[in-house]
Amino acid sequence: MNTPEKLVPTIHSWTEPYWKAARERKLMIQRCKDCKKHIFYPRICCPFCFSDQIEWVEASGKGKVHSYTVVQNNPPSAFVKDVPFIIAIVKLEEKVQMLTNIVGCDPEQVKCDMPVEVTFERVNDEITLPKFRPAGR
Repeated sequence: MNTPEKLVPTIHSWTEPYWKAARERKLMIQRCKDCKKHIFYPRICCPFCFSDQIEWVEASGKGKVHSYTVVQNNPPSAFVKDVPFIIAIVKLEEKVQMLTNIVGCDPEQVKCDMPVEVTFERVNDEITLPKFRPAGR
């Protein structure tokens, strides 16, 4: 059986700074200049006050696992070779949440509120994915 290729994110004009920074192993998020709230996922205006005065700031890259699931069975898909893998919502110190993967630990070790830090996985010349691992590893 042929396994399909993994899809990669589409880069848009408003997400280009995020992906460029990820290629440089930096985690960038947006912040509204008017209401000062951090924003993630990238947007063209603030979801809180609707201002278009958005700036990019480097995130700490540190957070905690808010919620997670372990994928034990995924055939047939492009992810079958990755099983088991962890999909998580990580809440960054900046109070935004990211849907991501937890890597660098056994699925049994993952817990809610576990401290994590960003790491990066290069997919191709354009896409480097921010993922998270247990803090201090």
